[in-house]
Amino acid sequence: MIVRIMGEGQVRLDDSHLPGLNALDDELLHEMEHGDEAGFRRTLNALLDAVRSLGTPLPDDALEPSELILPEPGATLEEVRTLLGEDGLFPADAPA
Repeated sequence: MIVRIMGEGQVRLDDSHLPGLNALDDELLHEMEHGDEAGFRRTLNALLDAVRSLGTPLPDDALEPSELILPEPGATLEEVRTLLGEDGLFPADAPA
């Protein structure tokens, strides 16, 4: 799976990592629904850090179609809301 972090680039992420990332995504969604700004910021950073550490960066000149697009680290709660689907940033039907 190719994942783009806005403002940073793309990483190739093995599907085996999706369950753990989905758990962070669920936590992020819960914090957004409850207006928990501090929790949102902490979990967004944890999610992005996990994608960076688990994924393999693609070269800067590579332009692969991204299956998921994640917000940049400084994104606000409202900006992330515009990216969310019903299931969060990681769709529930993403390959597992």
